Amino acid sequence: MGGACRPAWRIGLLSAVLGSTLAIAGPVLAQAQGRLEARYTATLAGIPIGKGAWTVEIREHQYSAVADGRVTGLMRAITRGDGTATGEGSMAGGRLVPAAYVAHTGYDHRSSEVRMTLSSGTVTDLVAEPVAASPDRIPLTKAHRHGVVDPMSAALIGVSGSGEVLSPEACRRTLPIFDGYQRFDLVLSFKRMDEARAEHGYQGPVVVCSVAYRPIAGHRPGRFAIKYLMEQRDIEIWYAPIAGTRVLAAFRLLVPTLIGPAMLQATQFTTAVSASRAGTSLPDAKTQ
Repeated sequence: MGGACRPAWRIGLLSAVLGSTLAIAGPVLAQAQGRLEARYTATLAGIPIGKGAWTVEIREHQYSAVADGRVTGLMRAITRGDGTATGEGSMAGGRLVPAAYVAHTGYDHRSSEVRMTLSSGTVTDLVAEPVAASPDRIPLTKAHRHGVVDPMSAALIGVSGSGEVLSPEACRRTLPIFDGYQRFDLVLSFKRMDEARAEHGYQGPVVVCSVAYRPIAGHRPGRFAIKYLMEQRDIEIWYAPIAGTRVLAAFRLLVPTLIGPAMLQATQFTTAVSASRAGTSLPDAKTQ
């Protein structure tokens, strides 16, 4: 995906992550409290190209997330890049409701910044610099700012009800993302159940979702990257639970490319319950 800013759904997970949700959660979620501390490595065709860190706090009435990342390894000899992002919101009626998102990226002596405020799924204030001004770009309108989530909140999904958190139902959703420059959907569907083993932290089951990219506005439809991503059917995200909550967080992102798989993989995925869970049956993450 091109543009004045690198797509924020990638920033959300890597430098500033994943990252994809409506976070439709049941009433139990409103009482959930947990914390995630994660570190990620990005590779292209098996070659390390970046590192990132992500901290998520799920509290009784609020949530927050902070991420940062940078280019590493051989890629650093070609380009320099780093990024940070923060996102926060409230818990209301069993839903994660985004309230604010900030992302800053720097690469090749250039930089971009996005600041947005949201209310009930609508972007009420936006700063996105530099301005994307390509004549072949599909125009963004005010309508594209309604019914959306920011990229940071999109890296978390909530699972409604009181049944299994890790189930096919977790993948059956469409994530309406606005990153300040582009409005696009990520259409998730169930692919399989799998097992994840972080070098530090979580050891246990994950739900794997297939991802279809559907650009809506702000993109340049003639660009090869846009066409390529639209045609892909093998993009997948692995989701693992945050202990003490009904919230899942991205553990791995896999995107096929012409030169080999691009992967964002958690090397550390440490979660902990941060409040008493008496009277509930929320999941605990397995750690080592």
